[in-house]
Amino acid sequence: MHDIDEKTRKAQEAKEKKAAYGQDIDLETYCVEGECIEPLSGLGQLTQEDRSMMLKAGVDASEQDRSGSYIQKDTSAIYATSLMDGLEVLPIKDALKLDWVNEYYWKLADVGQDKYTARAYTDLHNGYVIRSLPGARVTFPVQACLYLHQDALSQNVHNIIIASEDSELHVITGCVSGAHVIKGLHVGVSEFFVKKNAKLSFTMIHHWAQGMLVRPRSVGVVEEGGLFLNNYVCMKPVKSLQMYPATRLIGKGAVARFYSLLVGHPGSELDVGGRILLNAPQTRAEIIARAISNGGTIVSRGHLAGDIPGIKAHLECRGLILNGGDILAIPELHGKAEGVDMSHEAAVGKINQDEILYLMSRGLSEDEATATIVRGFMSVDIPGLPPDLKNQIDTAVARTNQEVM
Repeated sequence: MHDIDEKTRKAQEAKEKKAAYGQDIDLETYCVEGECIEPLSGLGQLTQEDRSMMLKAGVDASEQDRSGSYIQKDTSAIYATSLMDGLEVLPIKDALKLDWVNEYYWKLADVGQDKYTARAYTDLHNGYVIRSLPGARVTFPVQACLYLHQDALSQNVHNIIIASEDSELHVITGCVSGAHVIKGLHVGVSEFFVKKNAKLSFTMIHHWAQGMLVRPRSVGVVEEGGLFLNNYVCMKPVKSLQMYPATRLIGKGAVARFYSLLVGHPGSELDVGGRILLNAPQTRAEIIARAISNGGTIVSRGHLAGDIPGIKAHLECRGLILNGGDILAIPELHGKAEGVDMSHEAAVGKINQDEILYLMSRGLSEDEATATIVRGFMSVDIPGLPPDLKNQIDTAVARTNQEVM
């Protein structure tokens, strides 16, 4: 009996370790050489297939209600433009020829963090630099698309986003693969700089192929009076996703809010979290996660660390298991001084049968009742978003809801 218990314990530990750290990736199985694709003079030159795929990740080829666009297909930056004064949108390889960009390149992220950051440095394909100039109000979103069209490619990008002093900037990045792509690897390093009294909202929507491996690495810093909203949506099947963005609040009154919406499909492993360090007086932070396991494995992490008296921070993770699978919620609060105000909530469960019965009594079928509950569960109010970005997130939730059911 002892042997059986010991084997069970070791198997459980192995399972939890795998869930906690995700699968290792043999980088040599993915090529880094991609076909050179000529730049476009306008997004009207995109094929209908490319337009359709990009739209699923919130990137609109018409550029209606957009302030600028960046499109990368495989290894090539094929389009980059700003549609308003006070905004710069550049491929990073072009931007690195400018002296000022080197003040930001690899200043927050660590090249030696792991083999993925190292690959983004040694085998950089491209990426974007998006900057709002001091005092600029970029209220319509800038859209960026990282599009993987070549099968078995490792797409390596580095992005820099800067909201200069007293400016406002909204960015939506869609990561998407072609309909024919079976497998691939996306390695992305992003560095965020929110200057004094600036506001930056960054929304990322993933719409990858089922065999994709995804390794984003993101770091941000927020100065005095700055606001950073970081929204992440991954509701489509993906083989393996591992990300843990970190942000430091270094100025008085700085605020950061992380929101994530996740669906784990059969065969998917999602290891997603966020870390916010409150290093200055009167700083505020919030991490909110909603996760549905529809047969996949989800690890939902959150880490808040307060160094200064008077800071406020809240962490909330809610998970819903529909059709089997695993959800592991890991909330962490680290208070380092008297007078910090930090809290967390974590809950994982299934749909309450009483709620289904109640909705059925109001005339809905069981499937309709379940879908209504799921839609409500994934509906998160993200303050400070412009209407267009809110609509993009609502559309992604609505599109996925029927597929989940």
